[in-house]
Amino acid sequence: MRTARAISLLLLLQARRSMTGAELAAELEVSERTVQRDVLALAEAGVPVYADRGRAGGYRLLDGYRTRLTGLDRAEAEVLLLAGLPGPLQDMGLADPALAARLKVAGELGGAPSAGARRFHLDAPGWFRDAPAPPLLAEVSRAVWGGLLLRVDYRRRPDAGPVERLLRPAGLVLKAGTWYLVARPEEDGAEHRVYRVDRLVAAEPSGRASAPGPADEAFDLAAFWEARAEDFARSLLRETVTVRLSALGLERLPHLLEPVAAREALASAGPPDGEGRVTVRLPVESLEVGYEEILRLGPEAEVLEPPGLRERLAGAAARTAALYGTPQR
Repeated sequence: MRTARAISLLLLLQARRSMTGAELAAELEVSERTVQRDVLALAEAGVPVYADRGRAGGYRLLDGYRTRLTGLDRAEAEVLLLAGLPGPLQDMGLADPALAARLKVAGELGGAPSAGARRFHLDAPGWFRDAPAPPLLAEVSRAVWGGLLLRVDYRRRPDAGPVERLLRPAGLVLKAGTWYLVARPEEDGAEHRVYRVDRLVAAEPSGRASAPGPADEAFDLAAFWEARAEDFARSLLRETVTVRLSALGLERLPHLLEPVAAREALASAGPPDGEGRVTVRLPVESLEVGYEEILRLGPEAEVLEPPGLRERLAGAAARTAALYGTPQR
């Protein structure tokens, strides 16, 4: 029943482009919570479905994605939703029917499903984090799915000016609510790199097909992401803040901050002082980002350096104290 319902959900989204959880629940005669679980199952199987937040939000498929599910027997259909999880399939003895399903669907769609698997990768944790889709995601996904060169203006850092690049897209990755483009600059010998889609200030598919070279044909998006994701996250951490944390602050750190930053901060922790607090060196993307992240820790964190950030947080604390010190009317 769940497989049939999830396939119905997929076909509904393909036909109507975007539907709210309530609309899908009404169509499928299930609860909205069941819809959310089915959407997550599709996502984990490699189907590029994601949630748009806000008043006009809902669930939708990545622009350009289409499928046509016919000719599958029961066993093949039951494992189709697990086709993006080769390790568990092997462990459960379902590798053979999964391969048969891929070949059958690929034959009907001229190889589109296998191409789609190469061009989309889900790093599942945080899939439903409340984050808006980047404004230029549709243009980027059109280039990815269409195999087109993509001309972009890209900011390496939030405070940096944009640089123009002509890219050969390899795929899209959704990690904890943030979209990343993996692409190779259109230059001889250039390697694949990672670009945050929300830092694109312009993106235009060139209309010219991207003729793949040997490096592109052998490219494995999932393997690349696994190897490079941590290095990419670390490369964004360009500033360091010295923070004094309570025991509760230490406990909350891995849950509130970027995992790479949290691990490096915890590794730098010294012994507790007389008040039971420990001092760590926390890497952050920028002092602006550091300000926002440390605010989330509230009174469990005290910035020691740099002085400018300490003064700014002291001002925020004073304004908060003034609000709570004002008698209610």
